[in-house]
Amino acid sequence: MPNRKTDVRELALTVFATSGRLIATGNELVAPLGLTSAWWQVLGALRYSPVPLPTASIARNMGLTRQAVQRIVDLLAERGMVEFRDNPHHRRAKLVLLTEAGIEAVMGAEQAVAALDEEIADRVGSARIQEAVRTLDAMNTILAEWLDRAAAPSDPNPNS
Repeated sequence: MPNRKTDVRELALTVFATSGRLIATGNELVAPLGLTSAWWQVLGALRYSPVPLPTASIARNMGLTRQAVQRIVDLLAERGMVEFRDNPHHRRAKLVLLTEAGIEAVMGAEQAVAALDEEIADRVGSARIQEAVRTLDAMNTILAEWLDRAAAPSDPNPNS
């Protein structure tokens, strides 16, 4: 009978290893475009979001710190790949929007990784990829819930 704790630990270690290789491979493939995996990650988050996002939402969606995303967004703005717009829901948290140059950068990155995407799809298969996405989404939800609980202020008077 498998050990459930060991299964979860094995999944976590495999995700860590895969994430590291994904970042390294991404860096190698998008470097000729003047991008890094981190920049591409932020650009991609903006490209596939149905609405403009503030920095904090990009960070939350991608599992990154707001400070790290802010540094990346500022660099992307300096390079003309994103621009800031007023946020009608929050005066200080500007919305981040892709510019035409940002859209071109994302499309270039997607072209740079197209052959690798195809090889992964061919060798792993669509059904297994879809199941992996569902598994990681479920794991992500649980992790987010844990983080939310940890960040919530504890009630110093539990009887109130």
